[in-house]
Amino acid sequence: MKAIVCKAWGLPDTLVVEELAAPLPAAGQVVVEVRAAGVNFPDVLIIQGKYQFKPELPFTPGSEVAGVVSAVAPDVTGFKVGDRVIAFTATGGFGQQLAVPAQALMPMPPGMDFDTAAAITLTYGTSHHAVVDRAALKSGETMLVLGAAGGVGLAAIEIGKALGARVIAAASSDEKLEVCKAHGADAVINYSKEDLREAIKAATGGKGPDVVYDPVGGDYSEAAFRSIAWRGRYLVVGFANGEIPKLPLNLTLLKGASLVGVFWGEFAKREPKANLAAMRELLGWLAEGKIKPRISARYALADTARALEDMAARKVTGKVVILPQA
Repeated sequence: MKAIVCKAWGLPDTLVVEELAAPLPAAGQVVVEVRAAGVNFPDVLIIQGKYQFKPELPFTPGSEVAGVVSAVAPDVTGFKVGDRVIAFTATGGFGQQLAVPAQALMPMPPGMDFDTAAAITLTYGTSHHAVVDRAALKSGETMLVLGAAGGVGLAAIEIGKALGARVIAAASSDEKLEVCKAHGADAVINYSKEDLREAIKAATGGKGPDVVYDPVGGDYSEAAFRSIAWRGRYLVVGFANGEIPKLPLNLTLLKGASLVGVFWGEFAKREPKANLAAMRELLGWLAEGKIKPRISARYALADTARALEDMAARKVTGKVVILPQA
C-alpha cells in the first residue's frame, strides 16, 4: 500500500510517498481501507514535532479516517469485513490502509458519505466538547468565535446555533465571513479591517460575549478576553496563529470570568463514554440538518503536502480531505 511518511521533523514539503507493507491486524485490531482522511491543523504541528505528543520517527501522519473494514483480528467481535466505519487514531491516516484498535472505531450511519464521515470526528468533537461540555453554552447566550471560517470554527458556529445561542463570527476576510453566514452566524466581524474590541462592543450592545471560542491565539486573544461578559467563559482551543498569548490574569478577576482549556483528544481518551455520547448527539444533529460539514477541497494522496501547506497558510475554509484511493 501507499502512504505518506514523515522521516524527520519539518515542513510539509519534507513528507514523502512510500510503498509500505500492508498492515495485518494484531490482537484487538481492525484493518481499515481508507476512503477519506480528514486534514486538521494538529497534523501541521505533528510533522514539525510541535504538538502535544511526538510520535516515533518515521511515521504516517493523519488521525481522522473513514473507510471499509478489510481484516479483523480473531478476538474482535464488534466489526466484520465490509463494515463502513469512522476511526480516530493518533497517526496512520494518510495512507491507503491502517490497523487500529477496535475501540477506536465507530460505525458510519446509513447514508453518510466517506468525505463527511472523515470530516466530523476531530473538528465537531472538539467544538462539542468545548461549547457543550466546557463552556455549558445556553440558549439565549452569545458566543464569539475567532478564526470562525476554519473547521473547528464552523463547527462551533453550527453547534452554538443548535443550542439556541446567538453566534458572532470573526475572521480575516469578507469571503470567509460569507461562509460563516452560510453556516448560521448571526453577526460577523472582519478583524483585518475592524478594531476587534469596538466591533465586539457594537455587536453585543456593550455587554460582551458570554463565551469566547479561540482556536487562533496571537494578538486577538487579549482584545477578545477584555471584551468578555461578566461570568464569561474563554475557551482556549488552539494556537493556529502560531503564537501562544500571555493574558493578564487580573482580567479574570475584573470580569468574574473563567479561562477554560479544551483538549478533545485527552478528553476522548480519559472519558470515552462521555465522548461517545457527544458523538451520538452530533450524528443526531447531522441527521436533522443542524450541522453540515463543509468540504472545501479534496486532495489525492500524492498532494498531501499541498493540503497541509494550505492548512498552515490558513487558506482553508471548513475541512479538506485526502482521498488515498484516488
